[in-house]
Amino acid sequence: MKATIAELTRRSDVRAALAGYRHHLEEILAQIVAIQQVAAPTFAEKRRSAYIEAQFRALGAAEVSHDALHNVFARLPGSDAGRPPLVLSAHLDTVFPATTDLTTRREGPLFFGPGIGDNSTGLAGLLVLGRTLVERALPHAADIYLVANVGEEGLGDLRGMRAVVERFGERAAYLVVEGGLFGQLTHQAVGVRRYRIEVTAPGGHSWGGFGAASAIHVLGHLIAAIDGLDVPAAPKTTYNVGIIEGGLSVNSIAHAARLWLDLRSEDAGELERLVGQVQAILERMNHDHAEAGDGVHLVAETVGNRPAGAVGRDAPIVAHAEAALRAVGCGDVRYIVSSTDANIPLSRGYEAVCLGLTHSGNSHRPDEYIDITHLPAGLGQLLLVALAAAGWRDSPNRVLPDGRHA
Repeated sequence: MKATIAELTRRSDVRAALAGYRHHLEEILAQIVAIQQVAAPTFAEKRRSAYIEAQFRALGAAEVSHDALHNVFARLPGSDAGRPPLVLSAHLDTVFPATTDLTTRREGPLFFGPGIGDNSTGLAGLLVLGRTLVERALPHAADIYLVANVGEEGLGDLRGMRAVVERFGERAAYLVVEGGLFGQLTHQAVGVRRYRIEVTAPGGHSWGGFGAASAIHVLGHLIAAIDGLDVPAAPKTTYNVGIIEGGLSVNSIAHAARLWLDLRSEDAGELERLVGQVQAILERMNHDHAEAGDGVHLVAETVGNRPAGAVGRDAPIVAHAEAALRAVGCGDVRYIVSSTDANIPLSRGYEAVCLGLTHSGNSHRPDEYIDITHLPAGLGQLLLVALAAAGWRDSPNRVLPDGRHA
């Protein structure tokens, strides 16, 4: 795999493309900001989806379409129609509400703004790659699909990527693009389960009804029980109560309260064990309250299931990604375990890896930023991986955007 990347970097057309990223950095930044200015909270990505679709069409791709979820697809045809496709994806959605102030600012190499890195930069990477492949007519054997997908963040539960993987299946290789995390590769997915747990109780007046069961008090006991769970340090396994809600007023005994629980593990078996422990707590508490006859009920609803999975570092797409990072000057390649859109293909054993385009910070905060210092190298990495994975050596003929051979 390393020889393939090395050969690519000796091609004059590829070297010119790599140099172009640094020369056109300001134009690329303008593209990132243009995407960032289109609000795209999870479940409301339609406007940004339409913007990206228009940009894909402007590239002159052979086919551009969107599905019912507002995932957007652009096909760049290869020379071998029978070869399995390469799917490059970046998620459309952000964690920020539609009313968020999206003002950006620049401080030297740092660009600040909500969602600027996660994932406006990743989406811009798809557009830059597509433009490079089309305008420079760089050959590749496999069809390359650029995909902007919905529903990666939070309760989106990877719904967009699930649809993408259902469409392309096991024949495809998947390259997931994030704005940050340059120098880091994910080929092992953290499994995640998320629950909304509702507690109901009789409630009442804080004085006149004193002694009646309180949903908030019960919720407190539940949280304490969860916090007492035994989880291993390796494989890393975690729990977190991220949201609690409930009650009507300071002088009311709460008749309803709820929490949102996040469970994670590097290992699918450990995650199932942790889920079983939480279920046992709920069963025990429901049993105890039923025996007490105090009118308390606990109900858990699954609101997220991001499956675990992995492929080896020797998988071609992973080996290409590492070789590409080293080729663009990244001396410290790190493998991390994370939860990304790559969870879906990895959980099914499909060839997949997630990579990043530059360094970033303050993710999911209004003062999120990217450091553009390594952005040209990150875009170069993306180009090299795409060409290597799509089989550039097997495509002697130039293919025009409409699918005709030159």
